[in-house]
Parts: sequence; C-alpha cells; structure tokens
Amino acid sequence: MTKQPAIYMVTNRPYGSLYVGVTSDLVKRIWQHRNRQADGFTKRYNLHHLVYYELHEEMSTAILREKQLKNWRRQWKIELIEEMNPGWTDLWESILG
Repeated sequence: MTKQPAIYMVTNRPYGSLYVGVTSDLVKRIWQHRNRQADGFTKRYNLHHLVYYELHEEMSTAILREKQLKNWRRQWKIELIEEMNPGWTDLWESILG
C-alpha cells in the first residue's frame, strides 16, 4: 500500500473501545499503534486492531471525514465497521499488500 490519506478505526477487541484517526500513511500509523509507539488514548487502552479504514484522495477530505466520524454515536460507528468487517477481523495483514 502506498502513502495515501486515510481514516481508520482501531480497537482492543470486538465491541471494545474505539479510536478514530487520520493519517497520510496507514501502514506506518497502524505499525506505530501495534508497537505502542503512539502515545495517548490508543496506548493507554491497547488499541491496535485495525477494524475499519477508508482511503481518500486528499488529506482535507480525510480530515473532514475523521471529524464527522468522531461526532457519530458509538452505535453508528459499530454499524459502519460491521458493513465492511462483520467479524471484526484485524485488517493489518490486508493493508500490508
């Protein structure tokens, strides 16, 4: 996967804590979460399973989408995840290419 703006959601387990983020390099950012290199909420709650992502052409649209998702109700986020990833599978392997 090449560098490209993306939004993503990570969790610690199915239906566990959720974090919505934005990045210009999804593989690098998820590696940072998995290796506890990203300080803050994700490190504190051990959120490193990638369960959802969207690729965007422009960083500006990715940032707008991230803000939108952060304002969503938790149930809406769960429904979005389950549309793409009904088994809450860790998508890490799929983004490695």
